[in-house]
Amino acid sequence: MTKSVRLPGGEQVPALGQGTWMMGEDPAARAEELATLRLGLDLGLTLIDTAEMYGEGLAEELVGEAIAGRRDEVFIVSKVYPHNASRRGAVAACERSLRRLGTDRIDLYLLHWRGQVPLGETVQAFETLQRDGKIRHWGVSNLDLADMRELSKLPGGDRAATNQLLYNLGRRGIEWDLLPWLRERGVPVTAYSPLEQGELTQHPGLQDFARRASMSPAQAALAWLLSRDEVIAIPKAARRERVSENAAALEHWLDAAQLAELDRLFAPPRGPVPLEMI
Repeated sequence: MTKSVRLPGGEQVPALGQGTWMMGEDPAARAEELATLRLGLDLGLTLIDTAEMYGEGLAEELVGEAIAGRRDEVFIVSKVYPHNASRRGAVAACERSLRRLGTDRIDLYLLHWRGQVPLGETVQAFETLQRDGKIRHWGVSNLDLADMRELSKLPGGDRAATNQLLYNLGRRGIEWDLLPWLRERGVPVTAYSPLEQGELTQHPGLQDFARRASMSPAQAALAWLLSRDEVIAIPKAARRERVSENAAALEHWLDAAQLAELDRLFAPPRGPVPLEMI
């Protein structure tokens, strides 16, 4: 089973992908990490998220090796450091990422978080990269509602394809105002740390819920995200058994009673919450 999410331009991308934070940094783990990414592709998790920040390029190099010979199967997401997000700096950073990834284009290129460079200048750099065919879409990450409103008023700023945010069962603050604002405009959320770096799987209530639902706690947490409209989840898996477990979350659909139970276990926000980041 697969589920896809529509980007603002109309392209469909997988709702469940693969994250790579902290991968590529341990030579002893490299063979298993490569095998895991490749198995993920075989299982349909063809969206791979990375960033120049991850291991200062080591994760991008790992992805490049994993997708060698399979580039056209993969939707690559990478991110530029805020301090590199100037008109010239973003172009140079993108060139470096392309070399590490071993490809001629990045499918979706994101501003990793907001820094000192004006958003309008970053948008201009992204549009240059898009015009030159080096990126296909651009977006942002870790931008709160005020940032998104500011971005949307800039020339070209309404063309952001996603906002990548910390979003999981235990981090639901964006549901109060940011998520509805994005939904109104057809901008999907990419949910990073969907398992709270594994911590959610240790939650006794979620463990009990998952046992009764005949799934693992990780699958329950991912199935909850997959039940949301216009949300892309990017769990990191560094071992093959873990990516197989993640992919199997697509086989589990939660009904209204189960979703209500999870709302009782992990309450939605009752008011504005400052944007959370890891």
